[in-house]
Formats: sequence, structure tokens, C-alpha cells
Amino acid sequence: MSDADKFLYVDRDLVNNPLAQADWASKKLVWVPSERSGFEAGSLKEESGDECLVELVDSGKKIKVNKDDIQKMNPPKFSKVEDMAELTCLNEASVLHNLKERYYSGLIYTYSGLFCVVINPYKNLPIYSEEIVEMYKGKKRHEMPPHIYAITDTAYRSMMQDREDQSILCTGESGAGKTENTKKVIQYLAHVASAFKTKKDQGELEKQLLQANPMLEAFGNAKTVKNDNSSRFGKFIRINFDVNGYIVGANIETYLLEKSRAIRQAKNERTFHIFYYMLTGAGDKMRSELCLENYSNYRFLSNGNLTIPGQQDKDLFIETMEAMKIMSIPEEEQIGLLKVVSAVLQLGNMIFKRERQSDQASLPDDTAAQKVCHLMGMNVTDFTRAILTPRIKVGRDYVQKAQTQEQAEFAVEALAKATYERMFRWLVMRINKALDKTKRQGASFIGILDIAGFEIFELNSFEQLCINYTNEKLQQLFNHTMFVLEQEEYQRESIEWSFIDFGLDLQPCIDLIEKPANPPGILALLDEECWFPKATDKSFVEKVVQEQGSHPKFQKPKKLKDDADFCIIHYAGKVDYKADEWLMKNMDPLNDNVTTLLNQSSDKFVCELWKDVDRIVGLDKVAGMSDSTPGALKTRKGMFRTVGQLYKESLAKLMTTLRNTNPNFVRCIIPNHEKKAGKLDPHLVLDQLRCNGVLEGIRICRQGFPNRVVFQEFRQRYEILTPNAIPKGFMDGKQACVLMVKALELDPNLYRIGQSKVFFRAGVLAHLEEERDMKITDVIIGFQAWCRGYVARKAFAKRQQQLTAMRVIQRNCAAYLKLRNWQWWRLFTKVKPLLQVSRQEEEMQAKDEELTKVKEKQEQVEQQLLEFKTKHEQLSAEKQTLQEQLQAETELFAETEEMRARLAAKKQELEEILHDLEARVEEEEERVVQLQNEKKKMQQNITDLEQQLDEEEAARQKLQLEKVTMEAKVKKIEEDVMVLDDQNSKLGKEKKLLEERIAEFTTNLTEEEEKSKSLQKLKNKHEAMITDLEERLRKEEKLRQELEKNRRKLEGDSTELHDQIAELQAQIAELRAQLAKKEEELQIALARIEEEAAQKNLAQKKIRELEAQLSELQEDLELERAARAKAEKHRRDLGEELEALKTELEDTLDSTAAQQELRAKRETEVTQLKKTLEEEAKLHEQQVAEMRQKQSQAFDELNEQLEQAKRNKASMEKAKQALESERNELAIEVKTLVQGKTESEHRRKKVEAQLQEVQVKHAESERTRAEVTDKVAKLQSELENVNSLLGTVESKSIKASKDCSAVESQLQDMKELLQEETRQKLALSTRLRQMEDEQNGLKEQLEEEEESKKNMEKQLLSFQSQLAEMKKKMDHESSSLESAEEGKRKVQRELERVTQQLEEKCAGYDKLDKTKNRLQQELDDLLLNQDSLRQVVLNLEKKQKKFDQMLAEEKSVSSRYAEERDSAEAEAREKETRALALIRELETIKEQKDELERANKLLRAEMEDLVSSKDDVGKSVHDLEKSKRMMEQQMEEMKTQLEELEDELQTTEDAKLRLEVNMQAMKAQYDRDLQGRDEMGEEKKRQLLKQVREMEMELEDERKQRATAVAARKKLELDLRDLEAQVDMASKGRDDALKQLKKLQAQMKDVMRELEEARLSREEILAQAKENEGKMKSMEANAAQLQEELATAERLRKHSQQEKDELQDELNSHASKAALFADEKRRLEARISQLEEELEEEQSNMELLNDRLKRASLQADQLTADLTAERNTNQQLEGLRSQLERQNKDLKQKLQELEGSVKSKFKATITSLEAKITQLEEQLDTETRERQQASKMVRRVEKKMKEVALQIEDERRNTEQYKDQADKLNVRMKQLKRQLEEAEEEATRANAYRRKLQRELEDATESADAMNREVSTLKSKLRRGDAPFTMRRVNRSGVDSDDDGDGKTDVSDLKSE
Repeated sequence: MSDADKFLYVDRDLVNNPLAQADWASKKLVWVPSERSGFEAGSLKEESGDECLVELVDSGKKIKVNKDDIQKMNPPKFSKVEDMAELTCLNEASVLHNLKERYYSGLIYTYSGLFCVVINPYKNLPIYSEEIVEMYKGKKRHEMPPHIYAITDTAYRSMMQDREDQSILCTGESGAGKTENTKKVIQYLAHVASAFKTKKDQGELEKQLLQANPMLEAFGNAKTVKNDNSSRFGKFIRINFDVNGYIVGANIETYLLEKSRAIRQAKNERTFHIFYYMLTGAGDKMRSELCLENYSNYRFLSNGNLTIPGQQDKDLFIETMEAMKIMSIPEEEQIGLLKVVSAVLQLGNMIFKRERQSDQASLPDDTAAQKVCHLMGMNVTDFTRAILTPRIKVGRDYVQKAQTQEQAEFAVEALAKATYERMFRWLVMRINKALDKTKRQGASFIGILDIAGFEIFELNSFEQLCINYTNEKLQQLFNHTMFVLEQEEYQRESIEWSFIDFGLDLQPCIDLIEKPANPPGILALLDEECWFPKATDKSFVEKVVQEQGSHPKFQKPKKLKDDADFCIIHYAGKVDYKADEWLMKNMDPLNDNVTTLLNQSSDKFVCELWKDVDRIVGLDKVAGMSDSTPGALKTRKGMFRTVGQLYKESLAKLMTTLRNTNPNFVRCIIPNHEKKAGKLDPHLVLDQLRCNGVLEGIRICRQGFPNRVVFQEFRQRYEILTPNAIPKGFMDGKQACVLMVKALELDPNLYRIGQSKVFFRAGVLAHLEEERDMKITDVIIGFQAWCRGYVARKAFAKRQQQLTAMRVIQRNCAAYLKLRNWQWWRLFTKVKPLLQVSRQEEEMQAKDEELTKVKEKQEQVEQQLLEFKTKHEQLSAEKQTLQEQLQAETELFAETEEMRARLAAKKQELEEILHDLEARVEEEEERVVQLQNEKKKMQQNITDLEQQLDEEEAARQKLQLEKVTMEAKVKKIEEDVMVLDDQNSKLGKEKKLLEERIAEFTTNLTEEEEKSKSLQKLKNKHEAMITDLEERLRKEEKLRQELEKNRRKLEGDSTELHDQIAELQAQIAELRAQLAKKEEELQIALARIEEEAAQKNLAQKKIRELEAQLSELQEDLELERAARAKAEKHRRDLGEELEALKTELEDTLDSTAAQQELRAKRETEVTQLKKTLEEEAKLHEQQVAEMRQKQSQAFDELNEQLEQAKRNKASMEKAKQALESERNELAIEVKTLVQGKTESEHRRKKVEAQLQEVQVKHAESERTRAEVTDKVAKLQSELENVNSLLGTVESKSIKASKDCSAVESQLQDMKELLQEETRQKLALSTRLRQMEDEQNGLKEQLEEEEESKKNMEKQLLSFQSQLAEMKKKMDHESSSLESAEEGKRKVQRELERVTQQLEEKCAGYDKLDKTKNRLQQELDDLLLNQDSLRQVVLNLEKKQKKFDQMLAEEKSVSSRYAEERDSAEAEAREKETRALALIRELETIKEQKDELERANKLLRAEMEDLVSSKDDVGKSVHDLEKSKRMMEQQMEEMKTQLEELEDELQTTEDAKLRLEVNMQAMKAQYDRDLQGRDEMGEEKKRQLLKQVREMEMELEDERKQRATAVAARKKLELDLRDLEAQVDMASKGRDDALKQLKKLQAQMKDVMRELEEARLSREEILAQAKENEGKMKSMEANAAQLQEELATAERLRKHSQQEKDELQDELNSHASKAALFADEKRRLEARISQLEEELEEEQSNMELLNDRLKRASLQADQLTADLTAERNTNQQLEGLRSQLERQNKDLKQKLQELEGSVKSKFKATITSLEAKITQLEEQLDTETRERQQASKMVRRVEKKMKEVALQIEDERRNTEQYKDQADKLNVRMKQLKRQLEEAEEEATRANAYRRKLQRELEDATESADAMNREVSTLKSKLRRGDAPFTMRRVNRSGVDSDDDGDGKTDVSDLKSE
């Protein structure tokens, strides 16, 4: 590897290190944030919730990190990757690590998608030589390592190939290496483009291009803190190329020159290089000419002569002067340039002073001014006057204004800056002129943009805003190009991807800066402020905040106002801007007096610089400025343009040029601020990556599919993960990848498969690499094992062979030693070689025989060859004939295709007509839908109002239910109080002793009081809620009344639809009533469940107190678990051995299988070779058969086309049938919905049955609780007598009680889990009910829609009947024709209105159908949700059943314990006498009472904690696992404690046995008492339940009454509305009839005319139809004949073909006997030729027949098409005819009637009018009667309404009474609660006292040494394992049952024995 290669190529040996790969896979390496190094590598150890435990790789330190802060690490495969877009884990840490790794190994260039990231090496690298240029020349980007030359070459090549303009955008901070990289780009292009140069002129151009850079650097670059050669301007170098790729010329554009650097510099910084070059490099002559002085004399050189290490200013001055010569700048202009530079320095030396008497400035020393005037060619006095007292225009007159010192200094500084800027612009213009002098035209160009990157300083001003604005635009360009390339890539690979234009992300920020209006951006506001005379920077900031304050990218700064004025959120981060002197910077004002002098200068160069004096901002514009804050200016005649506007325009031009080019992005980065090589500051680099948009690019990559792998590479690398997915043999790469990805079971969102690549999302390849590493390690381990085995076996076999060989050699040596001196042996050795001579003759004979056989074979082969040749000639002849036939058929086919095209055109025309008709139908349907939607909206409003009313009613019913439940609870509490009162009477005696301890418990009392207060607060909240609900109810009622008014108004408008709505409402009311009943039943059931749950919780509380013995059982459980764990370990070991044996077996099988496959392959190859000869013979026959098949296929295709036309006709008829079938299907769907409803009811019944089972179980648990409470009461009575004896026993049970509390907490957790499950179950059941309700609602809606549909149909019928009636009336009233003609127009309008209504109703019908379909879909979704909920419920039920089984097992165990307890009691009674001796020792134990009391307090605190933790039901699984671990630890501690207790028991158990006899007797008495009390409690409970049921019955009766009242009210309202509607309908119907009569008379005349026309057309059409039918029949007959002829020809052809085949077979069989049967062969050949001739004739006949048939078929098609068209028209005409005939008949009848009426004339009219008068009188009478009836009905309704109102008021009163009762009950409940709590406290005290006595008893037994023998016997029993065995069996069952309290206590006693 050469020196250059080290800095270009990565050492792949280090990257592909298998150790690193293994380390990465095993340690789970990740990146952790670090303050020191950005990110540190660490291995993931543990994950707990949101936090992870990570061990740092470098230090080994373990730290806890948040999961979100951790970033994934890439596999070692991606180490030092050349393109960071290929990284599978695209994150900041990975990008930083990759750049760091490459930088430390000398690789400064890295790709990141479209970017080329360059890190400044701060040293010279050997990678820019001509060899390297040649190396990169003409190579593609991916073929070579990353380099600026690669970017440049790709740009140059794409320019040449695509003829598209290119651009290279170099951005970065100052000192990052932008200018160096632009130099390298120009160097490369100059070398590549001038490689084929022939002329000298071209060489000069390239030199000039290279020399332009040093000139620009001299005048535009300066030394900064970060960079010694920092370019203080942006430039866009445009290099033009001709068609052949040669450089034609160049052009340079500059942006944002930092001109302020010319007058002042920061510490340790220099001004522009040219000043220093000139001062050091100028000779004496030049110094005098330029008036140069020493460095220290110049005020504008702030830091004096500051040198740059390793840079000679003198040499560089000479270099710049030479560059000017090369650029062909004459000496005059060169000296002019330097004079201007010197003048700028001299301007700084002008020192102004203030006059004593006034503020006016004065110039005491004018030497500097003289020098300036000498250099610039001006008059000194004019110059000084222009600065000190300039002429300013005030109105129309000019006035001389005296300037202050500050104003004069400002004017001089502004002049210096302006002159330097103008000089720099002139220089650039001059360079461009020199570079563009060639006459050749540029075909395309490459642009190199060298501009400052994103800048975020502490103080950011106007310059920073401009730079950041350009970077925003450039980043937008990058995002857009990236989006375009991504889009092209995905389109090329045909991948589905929702395309996002990421360039739009930056648009809001750009709009904030540049938007011209609505609202104006920052630059626009700045320009606007410049127009106003009194504007300041402060007013500008206020305006910005006012206009853009709400913009998402604009913020007010968090810093102080002195530091920042506003903040903009750029893509790189937030930037605070300070708007000091922004208006001045934007306007850039100058002293116009001085500028005019400069314009009139004697120096040509200066005069040229100041040509455009008219465009500058003069002092007269600054007249409105204040002295401190100069304001904004007006323009001079529209010529003035601000800096912001100019910059915006130049940037817009740049962006347009860049958008028209293909951009290439280079991002330069500073590694550190110390300028040290090999050092990289991670935080600094990260900030720059953010600012440069590299991380933004990565963000865009991450959203798509950044990792792309070619199919071949993917298959090659990851096929190991899917060994059996791809079948054997060749397969396409794409198909293989699809199979592999399916086998890998990846999420479809994580990958896409294109045309040549597989695309993956970020992180997927890392996962695949992990799996691959695991697989490879397994494979290699197996391979190593196999190899070792193989080597060992081979070595063993070799040793065996060596042994046998040694034995053979030994044997041969021994034989040789014996025979070597034997004479016969010597003779034999000499004679043996001579024996071979006799065998030579035999060998010759054998070879002769072989020769003869070969000759025979050759002859046979030659004969076969001749036969094959003859066959080949025959077949070729046949082939020619077939080809001729084929040509003829192709011609026929072309004709048929033409016919088909004509038919297709006709078909298209018909289809277009059809489409038009369909469009009309759709329009009509849309109208119908709109009308129906409006109707539906009205219905929905009505239903919503009714639903709200029902909801309010349901809420009231719930409140009543709650009241009932509260009463039941109060009664229960009263019963409990009675029981506790009994206990209090017994405990009164002990109260005196316990009064001393009352002080301790007062604290507890206060806590309980606080709890009661909190409960009262809750109650108040609930009451407030109730009041809110009542208020809402009132509001809802008001709303309802208002809506009812609106509804009445609307009903007046929609009278025609009123009947339907009334019927629907009645049905809805009935259904709602049913629903309300069901809901009430459900709520009652839920209330019962809640009551039972509360009772269950009380029972569980008491159960917890009695479960102390579980601790001992848990120990045995742990032993069992340990044994089980050992067994599982043993099983795993055996399993691993078994797997190892399996793998060995498979390996052996694989080897044998491979051998068998090889054999099989060879055999198949042999068979294939044999078959090839046979196949070649068959090929010719197959070709003939194929040709025949093609012919038949063509014929079949034509038949198929005929059939298709018929099918199309059939399909049209089917479509009609399908529309009818859809209607039937909808009816079927309604039926299925009804079935679903019945099924849901069955399920509800099942749930109710399950509820009943739960209730039964609850009742059982309550019984057990009652028994336990009885036993407790008995024990307490016994304990009063034995308290003095039990004191000593309590001391030893302290430790056991602690263990007990731990176990109790465990039990509580388990029970809480159970409660959680039950609550979930309840929630699911409620959800199920809701779903069912929704289902019912949807069904109701469906039914309503169907009913509305039926009503619509009824209305249609009614309209038709009305029309018929109208016609009849018209016949009767024909005499009144004159009056009818007047009302004709009115009738027509009415008819149109009726038709419109009809159309609207049709549209409504369609809309209803659509809504029905939508509702059906919603119903299906709801059913699916219901099924999923059912599954959840079933799972919960399974869990509950398991829990019940465990409880049953516990019960069985408790029964065993009870039996053991009985046996123990029998033994204890024998030792009763011994207990008497211990009474004396009780006195000594009383001292230990105090200690016990302390312990009691601790236990009480633990109990309180447990009670408080009871409410925390929602513990997560994670908490349960923690508690499990804690329990296991406690179990281990308990084991140790048990061992200690066993040691202590040896001394105490003798005494305890004596005492237990007395204890058992006392317990028996206690149990009896408890049973008596339990019976009493049960009786009370039954009474309460009866009362509750009675209350519930009363409530239900009330609800029913209320429901009936509501229903009656609704019916009355409906009746009222019906009556009103009928009245309106009657009046309207009469008016409509009169109007329609007149209209129909007019229509009659029109119909008569149409009838006559229709008759004529019908006769013509019938004649045509008859002719067409005749033609069709004749054509069909011809077609049938042709088909018959074709069939006969086909039979003959087949027969001849068969004969031909038979003869050929005979020929093949007799080929060997050709010599004998030559005569027969000739005859047969003659026969064959005859047959062939016949066949050809038959074929020609066939072709003719085929032609005829095709023509016939075409004619038939045409005729069928015509026939169908004729039939359709015929049908239409017949329909018209029938209509016209009907109308004709009607009209005839009317005519006859009219004729009769005309004859009778006036007589008939008089009679008819009289009849009319009578009819009208009758109608009047009927209407008056109806009105009277309606008024009566109204009165009745009003009476009913009043009654209903009275009922409602009664109900309200009742509700108020119920509320009062509920309040009283709540107060009573609180009192009872307090009493209960006091009683519980007393009970706990009594229990504590009892426990103390027990502990004292146990301590007393220590002195009983006499009973050692009995203890030893018990120990021996324990060691044998009788008792523990039973314990272990108990422990397997898990949780204890409710009714085994006695068993547990007795077992614990036995255990302690």
C-alpha cells in the first residue's frame, strides 16, 4: 500500500475482524450519551421499565440510562464505511463514530448519501497529486474511495453525458477548508479539461483560471481566530465548457463581502491580506508613490503587524502581482488598485476633535486628509469641507450643516468601507472580463459555490441573518434533490412509497425571512422601516413581533433584551438576533458631497469606481435621524435600493441557476479550534453536522428505506438464515429474495422488494447481521467438531494401515531371506520375463475381432444415416407445404381481424350511448339520495331528542337504585352494630385495665375522623353531581319543548310524510319501552353483584386475620421448588446431550445423502443422453402436430369470439337479474340480523346463569365467614378465663407473627389480583351489554328504513290512484271546457311539483338503501368486537375456574389437617395434668409484658399499612414479580428462623402440651357460642334481604306506572297530530283535483298527434324487421351447410392421416430388410405419393371451406348484431305502441263522451252543475262534522295532558322525599361507621392482650426440664418426615380456602410440637 492509498482506502482486514464481530454480538453493544466524548460504547446488561443498566466498555463502570437516550450500535461490518447512508443504524452516535474512526486513520473524506463530508486534517496529505487525478479520471463514484476528485469527476462526466449543467456546493464554518476544496475542484477541472489541448490560447485560459484564486484571496481573505486564510466573502465560480468538454471561459460572482473588516478587527485577527502584502512587499519607489507608512501608524490596523506562521507576506505580494499580469491587468490599473488600498488606510488616520464652544467637529491635523486627496485625486479643502460642513438639501434650498465628531467619524468609516467594497467588485469584474475573452461558445457549465455555512454566535446581527437565510435555501435545495432522487430510485424499482417533499419542511422559516406580504417577512419589514423618517431599530423589532409573533418559527428570546431582540428557529437550531444598527446596515448611507468629489476625481481608476453616484443614499436622507439612533431614509427618485433587496435578488438568481443544475454537495467540518492535526472534538463536530444539514439528510434517509442490497449480495450473505426456503436449481434473484424474506418473517413495513434491490428500513440489517453471526457461530462450532472428529479418524485409519503394511513387509522380508539362496528361485526369476512372448498372438487375435465388430457397427450407423437423410427430405417437403398453408391462413386471419376491428368500433359507439344513459340514471339517483338525506336528517334530530329524554330517565332510575342499595347497607350495618354491642358488654370488664392505653389510640381515632371527613366530602361531591344532573334534566326538558315547537312547524311543511313518521314513532316508543325494561333488569343485577362484592371483601378481611399458619407451608413449598429446579436442570442437561447426538447423526446422514445424490445425478445424465436420440426423432412429429394445433386454435378463437358476443348479451340480462337479487339479499340480511339478536339474547341468559353461580359461591363464602365469627366469639369468652395462663406463650410467637404478616401481605396481593380480574370481567360484561344495545338500535334503524320504504311505495300507489280518479272526473266534467282552459297553466305547475316530489322520494329511497348498507357494515364491525370481548370473558372465566379448583384442593388439605388436629387433641388431654404446675411460673413472666406491647404496636402499624395497600388494586405484573422475589427472600429467612425455633422447642414443648389440653376445651366452648351468634346473624340477614326485595318490587311498579303514563302521553300527541294532518290533507286534495283536471284535458290533444305519428313509424319498422328475419334465416341455413361440409372434410383428412401414420410405422419396422423388399418399398412409395396428393386436395378443399365458413360466421355476427339492435328497437316500439293504444282507447272513450255531451249541450251542463252543487254541499257538511270531531278530540287531549302534568309533579315530589330520606340515611350511616370503628379498635386490643398472654405461656415453658424425653420422641417423629410430607402436599394447592381457619391453627400447633 502506497502513502496515498493509506489516506484513501480502508484496511478491510481490521474491519472484518471476527473477534470484533463476536464481541459485538455477545455484549449487546450500544451508544450511551457522554459529556466528555459525545457518546461512549457500552454493553446492555439489564432492562427495567424505562431505564437500562449499561456497563461502559472503556472504564467498566455500570450506569443507569434512560431507554430513549440509548442509541443502537452498527455491526463491525459497517466500521469505517465509505457511505454513511449504508449504515443500518442511522443515528447521531453512529455517524460521529464513523467519521471519528475514519479521521483517526487519515481518511478525511466520507460520503453521507448525496453529501461528501470533509474534515480539515490541518496537515498536507499526499492525495492531490497528478497520479491521484489520473486515478479518479473517468471512474464512477462507487468504484473509488471518497474524494473531492470523485465528486468533481462525476459532475464533469454527467455534464458531458447528459448535457446538464452541474454545481458543486461547498459549505462549512470558517476554517473548515471550503476554499481549499474549491481550489482542488478547479485544479482537477483544469487538468481534465486541458488534457486534449492543442492551442496556446487554451493553456493561458486555464492558467488564468488557476491564478484568479490567489488574487481573490489577497483582496477577500483574512486571518481569523479559527482560520489563517479565511475567505470573508461568498463566491460562485462558473466554469464554462464547450461541446467537446474543453474549458471555454469562467465567471465569478461574489456575495456578502465583510467590508467592516477593513476598518476594525477583533483581537488576534488581521484585516484583508492585501494591506499586509503591500506594506511588507512594496519597494521604496512604490512606498513613496503610495504614501505608505509603518504598521503602527495606521488606526485601521487594530492589531498592528500580526504575522501568520509559515507565510511570507513579501513573497505572496510578488505572487499576487504576477497573477495580475497573468490576468492581463495593466500596470496603471494595478497601481490604481494599490492607491485605493493605501487611501483606505489613510482615511483611518484622519482624527477629528470637538470644538470647545460647540459640538461641531474640526480637523486640527489634515496631513492624512492631504494624503487621501493625493491618492484619490481630489482637492483637500473641498474634501475637508464636504466632511465637516456638507451641503444638505432642505426643501428646495441647499444648506451647509456642521457635523459632530461622531458624524464625521461615521462618514469617514463608511467612505472607507464603500471604497474598498467598490474596488473589490471592480477586481471581480476585471477577472471575469479576463476569463470570458475567448470567442468559443459555452455549451454547459460547472458552478462551484464557496459560501459560509450556518452561523450561531453569541451576538448574531444582520450579516448572520443573511448567511443563515442562504443556508436555509441551500438546505431546501438539498432536501428537494434528495426527494427527487429518492422518488426516481423508488419509481425505477417500482416500489410503493408515499412521496414527501422534504424541501417543504424548511418553507415556513424561509417565508418568515423573505415573504413580501400577508404577513410581510423580516427583510420586507426592514425595507419598509427604511422608508419612514423617524423609524428606529426598536420600532423595527416591535413591528416584527407584531406581524410575525404567532409564526411557528418565530420566538421571543429567552435572553435579556440587551443580548437579543428576537429568535428564529432554523433547521440547525434556535438563533437569537440583535437588531442593533440594522436600518443603517440595510441602507448603507454615504456622504454624497464626498462621493461627488470622488466621481469628479482626476484619477481615472477612482472615477470609474464611483460611476454610479446617483444610486447612493445621501446625508439629506438622514435628516430625520436622531444623533444616537439613525433612522430610515427615503429613496432618490426610486433609484435607491437596500442591501437586503440587492442580496435577496442576487440569492434568487443564484438559486434559479442552482435549481437548473444538477447539484453536488460538499460539507466541510472543523475537527477542533486549536488547529491540531489528529484531534477531534465530538461536540463541535456534532454541532457542525447539525448546522451543515448532514443530520437533516440522515433524518430524511431514515424515513424511507436507506439500506439497499442487491439481490445477489442479499442472497449470498443471508441465505444461511433461510436454508430450506429456496428450492434447488436455478431461480430468479427477485423470486429467491421474496422467498427468503417470507422465511425470515419480517414485518412488511420494514422492507420493499424492487426490480434489482431489496430495500430495508434503518436497523433491519443490524438485526439480520446478529442472526447471521449466531448462525455462523453454530455452523462453525459444528464444523470444527466434525473436522476434529474427521482428523482423528483419519489419523487412526492411517495408523492401522501402517500396522498392516509393517506386518506385510516383515512377512515378505522373512520369505525373501529364506528363498534368496535357493537355486530354483533364481531360475524362476530368470525365466519369468520370457513367458510373455507366447501371449502376443492371442492379443493380436483379440484385436482383430474387435476391429471386425467396429466395422459392423460402422456399417449399421451408415445405413441409419441414409435412412435419416431420406426421412429428413420427406419432412422438409411436408414443412414447405405447411408453411404455404400457414401463409394462406394468416391472410384469412388478417381479414377476420379487420372485421373484428369494425365490430369493436360499433361496440364502442354502443357503449358510449350506454354510458350516457347510465350517467343520466346516476344523476337522477343522486337527486333522490339528496332528498332522502334531508328526510333522514329530520328523523335523526327527532331520534336524538328522544334518546336524550330516555338517558335522563335512566339516570333517575339509577339514583333510585343507589338509594335502595344504601338502605340495604344501612340495615346490614345496624345488624353488625347489634352483634358488636353484645361483644362490648362482655369486654366491659377489661375496659378498666385498658383505659391506661387510650392515650396511645387517640392518634388512630383522629386519623379515622379524617377518613370520615374525606368520605363526607365525597358524599357532598355526589350530591353536587345529582343537583347538576337535575339542572341538566330541566334544561333538556326546556330544549325538548322548544324542539317540539320547531318540529310542529316542520310538520306543517312536510304534511305528506307525516303519516309515515307517526307510525314509526309509535313503533320506536314500544321498542324503547322494552329496552328500558331490559336495562332496568341489567342494572338491578349489577347492583346485586356490587353488594355481593362488598360482602366478599368484608369476608376476605376476616380471612386474612386467620391465615397465620401459611408461612410454615410456604417453607415446604420452597423445598419442593428447589427439588423441582434440580430435576429441571438434570432434564436440561439430558436434553442438551440428546441434541448433540442428534446433530452428529444428521451430519452423518447428510454425508451419505450427498453421495447418493451424486450417484443419482450421474444415472440421470446417462438416461438423458439415451433419451436425446429418441427425442430428436420425435421433434419433427411434434412440429407437425403443433402446426395442426395452431390451425385448430385459430378456428377455436373465432368460435370463442362468437360466443363472447353471445355472453355479453347474456351478461346484460344477468346484470338486470342481479339488481333484483340484491333487493332479495337485503331482505335476507334483515332476517340474519333478527337471528343475531336472538343469539345475543341466548348469550345474555348464559351470562345471567353464570352470575347466579357466582352469587351461590358468594353465599357459601358468607356462611363460612359466619361460622368463623362464631368461633372467634367463643374463643374470646374462653380467653377471658385463660388470659393469666397464656402470657408466657406469646414471647416465642413474635418471630412467627412477623412471618405471618409477610405471608398475609402475599395473600392480599393474590386477592387483589382476583378482585382486579372480577372487575375486568364486570367491565367487559357492561361493554358487551352496550354493544348489544347498539346492535338493537341499529336493527331498529334498519326496520324504520324498511318501513319508510314501504310507505314511499304506498304513497306512489296513492298518487297513481289519484291520477286515475282525476281522469274519471275529467270525463264527467268535460262540459266545463272553457273554464278548464283558464286553469290549464296552474294544473301544469302542480303536476310538475308532484313529479318533483316523486323524484325526491325516489332519491330518498336510494339514500335509505345506502345508509342501510353502511349500518350493516357497522353492525358487522360491532359483532366482531363483541366476539373478541366474549373471548376475553371466557379467558377470565377459565382463570376463575382454576382459582376455584385451587380453593377446593386447599379445602381437602384443611380437612386432612382437621383429622390430624383431632388426634393431637387426644394426646393433649392425657397430658392435661402437667399444665397445672406451670401456673406458678406465670408470675415471673409478667415482666415481659412491656416488650410484648411494643411488638404489638409494630404489628398494628403493619396491619394499617396492609389495609391501606388493599385499595391499590391496579398493581402491574412487574410489581407482582418484585413481590414474588421478596417472598422468596423472606422464605429463606423463615427457614433459618424455623431451625432456631426447633432448637428452642426442645426445651418448651413439654410444658406446651399440658397447656394445650386446657386450650382445646376452651376453644370448644368458644365455637359453640360463635355458632349461636352466626345463626342469629343469618336470620337478620334474611329479613333484610326480604325487605330489599319488597323495596325493589315497589320500585319496579313505580317505573311501570311511569312508563305507561309516558306511553299514553305520546299516543295522545300522535293522535292530535294525525287529526291535524287529515284535515290539511282533505283540503289540499280537493284543490289538487281541480287543478289536475284542467291540465289533463290539454294533454289529451298532444297525445292524439303523437299516436298518429307512432302508427306510421311502427308500420315501417315492422316491415324492416320482417325482411331482416328472412335474411337471417337464409344465412343460418348456409352456415349449417358449410359446417356439415367442413365436418366431412375433416373426417376424410383424419382418415388419410391415420393411413399415412400406419405406413410410416411399417416403413420404420422394415428398414433393416430394405435389400430384400425393395420392390414392395417402391409400390408403397407410389401409394404414399397418391395418398399425399389426395391429402393435399383434401387440404385445399378444407381451406376453401374454412374461407366460406369464416365469411359466413362474419356475416352471421353482423346479422346477429343487427338482429339484436332491431329486436331492441322493436321492443321499444312495441312498448310505445302499447302505451299509445291505451291512450288511444282512453281518448276514444273521452271523444265519445264529449260528442254525447256536445249533442246534449246546455242540458247536460245544467244537470252536471246541479250535481256538482249537491256534491259540494255534501262535502261541506262532512267537513263541518269532521271539524267538530277534531275540536272534541283536542279537548280530550288537553284533559289528558293536564293529568299527565299532575302525575309528573307527584313524581317530582316523591323524588324530593327520597332525597331527604337518603340524606338522613347517610347521616345515620356515618354514626354507625364511627361506632363500628370504635368496636374494631376494642376488638384489636383484646386480640393483642390474648396474644401477649400466649407469648408469656411459651416463655414459661423454658423451665420445664423434666419433659425432655417427650420432646425427643416428637423430634424423632419430625425427622422421620411424617409431618413435613403432609405440609408439602398442602403447599402445592396454592391459595387457602375460606372455611379452614380451625384446621390451620391446629396444624400450626402440631408443627410447633
